[in-house]
Amino acid sequence: MRRAALVLVLALANAGAQAAPRTAKRAAAFEAPSPALKERIAALALKQVDFGAVSLLPVRFEGSRLAGPIEDGGRTLYCVSSRMSGRTFGKPERPKAVMRHQADRLEVIDDEEVCAGHRSQPFPELDALGNAR
Repeated sequence: MRRAALVLVLALANAGAQAAPRTAKRAAAFEAPSPALKERIAALALKQVDFGAVSLLPVRFEGSRLAGPIEDGGRTLYCVSSRMSGRTFGKPERPKAVMRHQADRLEVIDDEEVCAGHRSQPFPELDALGNAR
């Protein structure tokens, strides 16, 4: 009985050890964007009307998030979201933007559904750049 339990534990441990490299390889394929690309994404987001580009009132950003890179049908996408205060009196607005990165060009696209369910990370570059202007 003990021998069967030991064999079962070793088999499960071996299966777990074999699964680990595949997970690491997949995570390495989807690396975080470079700091320079993050700055470009933040600058392009701040040029959008939803992010207060034409606001007469000063706006403040906090809790900004960036998801991506997201591979979707051969496209590389980044999703930007934030909490923006200043244009409305009361509840902060929650602007969102989806950007496609292709051939070292960034452009805003209209496809917010692609962002649903993707893990995001803090995006302090947007907070810093948006609050400095």
